[in-house]
Amino acid sequence: MFTIGQVEELTGIKAHILRYWEEVVPGFSPQKNLTGRREYTQHDLELIFRLKYLITEKKFTAEGAGRQILEDAQAVQQNAELIQQIRETRAILTNLYVSLKKNNQQ
Repeated sequence: MFTIGQVEELTGIKAHILRYWEEVVPGFSPQKNLTGRREYTQHDLELIFRLKYLITEKKFTAEGAGRQILEDAQAVQQNAELIQQIRETRAILTNLYVSLKKNNQQ
């Protein structure tokens, strides 16, 4: 876990900007401990670096960067589902091939 100060040092993003991103970027909300201090995970850091890249290099707004990250996540999910369907189809075809080969050898 990282504090907001540590995240600021690691990423170069000021604390007030991190807090702003929490408001405008869907899915970006670091956990708070019992005293109310933010605790950032490795996943949060990866998301911050992705946001920083989209905003500074690709010139997205914070809101636009958040939408892009959601779209990317949805595309990954769709690809994962397609890959699973391909694997299932391949297994079916492999089993069919093995069955046909056995029948032809008898």
